[in-house]
Amino acid sequence: MFNFLHASPAQLQMTVKDAMAKVASGEVLLVDVRERAELLASGTAKGAIHIPVSLIAMKADPKGPDFDKRFNGKTVAVYCASGARSGMAVQALQRLGYQAVNFGGFGAWVQAGGPVTRT
Repeated sequence: MFNFLHASPAQLQMTVKDAMAKVASGEVLLVDVRERAELLASGTAKGAIHIPVSLIAMKADPKGPDFDKRFNGKTVAVYCASGARSGMAVQALQRLGYQAVNFGGFGAWVQAGGPVTRT
């Protein structure tokens, strides 16, 4: 009944430091699922693409007309402000067959020394 409270095994397999290295090497697609105003206020992780959580299933569905080809063949690391929306995004991505991990919030990226870009 409360399965949403438990992290899936895939969510436990990548640290922020691992994500940074894999994003830098091109192995992992990093997705920021926060709203645009949040990105403008705080910046975003360098190398991340921005797709709000409300659009993630539409953009990641290879059968859909709005499919973003950057998802092709990639493990996806997702973050938001605190980890809740990124958890929802991971669930949507896993339903579509992706290996997707949630490393939580943007603050975790910053605390781990991840580079930030500002728009």
